[in-house]
Amino acid sequence: MTASEEDARGNGAQAGGAVEGGVVDGGVLGRGRLLGYGVGSVGTGVFNAVPGLLLLYYLTDVLGVSAVIAGFVLVVPKAWDVVLNPVVGAASDREAVRTGRRTRLLLTGAVALPVLFAAMFAVPVDSPGFAAVWVGLAFLLAASAFACFQVPYVALPAEISPLPAQRGRAMAWRVVCLTAGILLAGGLAPAVADGAGGGRGGYALMGAVIGLLMGAAMLASALSTRWVPSSPGPRPLRLVDALRTARGNRPFFALLGAYVAQTLAVAVMLAGAPYAATYRLGDYGLTSVMFVCMVGPSAVAVPLWRLLARRYGPVPCYTAALVAFALTAAALYPAVSAGSTGAVLGLTVLVGGCYAAAQLFPLTLLPETVHADTSRTGHAQSGAFTGLWTAAETGALALGPGAFALILAVTSFKSAGFDAPADQSGSALTGLTAGFTLLPALLLALSVPMLLAYRRLAAAHRRTGDTHRHAV
Repeated sequence: MTASEEDARGNGAQAGGAVEGGVVDGGVLGRGRLLGYGVGSVGTGVFNAVPGLLLLYYLTDVLGVSAVIAGFVLVVPKAWDVVLNPVVGAASDREAVRTGRRTRLLLTGAVALPVLFAAMFAVPVDSPGFAAVWVGLAFLLAASAFACFQVPYVALPAEISPLPAQRGRAMAWRVVCLTAGILLAGGLAPAVADGAGGGRGGYALMGAVIGLLMGAAMLASALSTRWVPSSPGPRPLRLVDALRTARGNRPFFALLGAYVAQTLAVAVMLAGAPYAATYRLGDYGLTSVMFVCMVGPSAVAVPLWRLLARRYGPVPCYTAALVAFALTAAALYPAVSAGSTGAVLGLTVLVGGCYAAAQLFPLTLLPETVHADTSRTGHAQSGAFTGLWTAAETGALALGPGAFALILAVTSFKSAGFDAPADQSGSALTGLTAGFTLLPALLLALSVPMLLAYRRLAAAHRRTGDTHRHAV
């Protein structure tokens, strides 16, 4: 069935079915439940964006931590999550088999994360060594709480409706809400910190305000999605068994590879934005403007990308978006080097249009890849797959600031206090500019062959599944 046929099927059901509790007969979702699911991405968008955007800068230019140590502080908690997320995924599947819901873990993460997030930016002692330990420990605990919410949250779309078109609608709502969360993070967080006077006090206030907003969105989603029936069965699997069962889904791993490369590219750009704004464009306040220019177009671009995908297919559109993203990131290098604020902001708007597709299409393809594997294994273990997915995503988001910090260290970047940015050498300026532009462009280009491999493997996987069903 094509995407157009799926949408027609969904629209027909929506026109002719009766609505009960926000769901039309046949699995078509009403707007209330679409929003109830999607609003959780406001919180996940904030947590994925704020540490990537501000935490490295907070460590080096507010707390005086060296770039090497700051990079280490950012990478270790996320490396822990790479191990933790598959464990949480298997636990979420086991809970779903027993109770038919994934609510308990969602609530645990939604309640704990805001407190730990605020602690990350509330270092009580003016000492770089103490600050590194405090931020590292708070970030480790916050990342663990985030895993408790994120892993079951990403598993829900595979269970939210039996209709592929409706699962696609849920993903579109999620990406729009994710955009709102990222805008909140990139637009409001630096503004709150700067407006409160900067320094440790300004960042502490920012952590508390953003933490409360993030927690409210995640708690609302956890309570609003209690209706989703989760049945990964036929029996609960231990972690090792779940991973062994998932191992044969080659299309999933090809899609994951493409997604990891693009996520790493975005993470590097996020980490580099405050440095480009401060040391190349001459105004740290432009960090928020650049962020809004990048993420703002997503609200318009997501519906346009969905229309294009119905006509041309999601994989060709996804591929085109990644190529355009890479070319635009590379074009930013001369603009940033010249200190041309207008050119940088204009190119950043183009990046935003591509970024919308890079968020929409992998999240749309993921639940379909999980569904396609059910006939092969007999297990609809969406938690196991999303545990692997979020583990890889978490690792990429961690490696991005770490990679940028390494570039800063290699090119002799000098850390400084917040009120007095240090004079940087020519090599440091070149390094931070290339890290913000050329490295992401290379990573985006590397994701394209993996996406093309996904298309080939997915077609073979579908043929194998059809053969299996006919044999049964």
